[in-house]
Amino acid sequence: MHGEDDQIVPYQDTSVLAAKLVQNGTLKTYPGFSHGMAITQAETINADLLAFIKT
Repeated sequence: MHGEDDQIVPYQDTSVLAAKLVQNGTLKTYPGFSHGMAITQAETINADLLAFIKT
């Protein structure tokens, strides 16, 4: 999970690479979400985390 508007840790330079390095890794990006997305977009993030855990 990574916000596409993260100015602190740009997703193109980090998460895309990390997802490729992890066996069976997946990456979900969120357009317009910032570095603090877990706080500012908690409803969306928590719902997606719960769905991921259930799979």
